[in-house]
Amino acid sequence: MIELDNRTSLLFDTALLDSIAAKLSDKEIELIITTNDEIQEINKQTRGIDKSTDVLSFPYEEMPMSPLGSIMISAEHVEQKAQELGHTNTDEIALLFIHGMLHLLGFDHEVDSGEMRQEEERLIKAFDLPESLIIRTQG
Repeated sequence: MIELDNRTSLLFDTALLDSIAAKLSDKEIELIITTNDEIQEINKQTRGIDKSTDVLSFPYEEMPMSPLGSIMISAEHVEQKAQELGHTNTDEIALLFIHGMLHLLGFDHEVDSGEMRQEEERLIKAFDLPESLIIRTQG
């Protein structure tokens, strides 16, 4: 279900991500783990923002048999936040993966009335993940 392209040396357990993906969609998802430099370049090209970010999502056009989309996560961000917040790389990737999956499914926290945040919170609790994503994204 997840096509993983880990372009870094970051180690994490993919079983949790597989469970999250299966709960949210039956479509294939491309997951790219990359560097801050690469995610910054993609962010600049696609969003016009010349800085690195933690996660980017690219939904694919809806067609029969098409994948849901691609999620790109910065390994450096994962390691930094996991250490800073005292949880594992797997937990941090799972938090960002949930965020990316919700974007692929059409949620958009920049324009909605809190629906994406509520869904993130529900999934974070369902998968017994650290609530750091909720806390750091409130406001």
